[in-house]
Amino acid sequence: MATERKLLGKRLPLTIAFTIVLVFAFGVSCKGFFQPNTLSSIAIQPSDPQVNVGHTLALQAWGTYSDNTRAEITSGVGWSSDTTDVATVDGTGSATLTGVSPGSATITASAQGISGTASATVVGNVTQITVSPTTASLTIGGSGQAFTFAATPGPPSYITADNGGSLNINPTDSFFTCVVGVDGSNNPAEVCSVSQGAAPQYTLSMSYPSQNGGTITSNTATITVH
Repeated sequence: MATERKLLGKRLPLTIAFTIVLVFAFGVSCKGFFQPNTLSSIAIQPSDPQVNVGHTLALQAWGTYSDNTRAEITSGVGWSSDTTDVATVDGTGSATLTGVSPGSATITASAQGISGTASATVVGNVTQITVSPTTASLTIGGSGQAFTFAATPGPPSYITADNGGSLNINPTDSFFTCVVGVDGSNNPAEVCSVSQGAAPQYTLSMSYPSQNGGTITSNTATITVH
């Protein structure tokens, strides 16, 4: 019995020490295994928001995390617009996008050092677009011709590629080019010119989003190349 007690006395400290080592090792292992679930990326919804002038639209910031889960970020979000005279945005979780004037603006949502962006389009009150002139002649290497696309009722009064319009050129090639400028009365216009290799004739029109979600397209201008 004395011998057994002596062995037990020796084993007990060893057992306690071994248990402590196991607990410490397991604790270190757990810390290394259970990594914090961190934010990896942010996506704005809707991804291509469109809002009418003077109207608002709700935006949400959705986060993807390091464990591949996805959830809406409901607080701690910083929102900004790079063109506040076109659109403003306000909120700390979900946000309110407000259309100020026709055009486009980049909207940014930021949280925990991560950012996501979306391109917002602000649509004006347009039901009809009229091109002027409807016929024109262009000389290869000559000066450009200004084409205006007047909008009714507006805003905007004139549509260009700079305020949400899409210019339609047929045929499409690198020899017929247009840049945003002004006409003789200082109205916003598309100024078009031709270079060597141009086709004998082109047609030109302008498309713009309608407030009901469709597209409005102007009448067509015909350009003869000399």
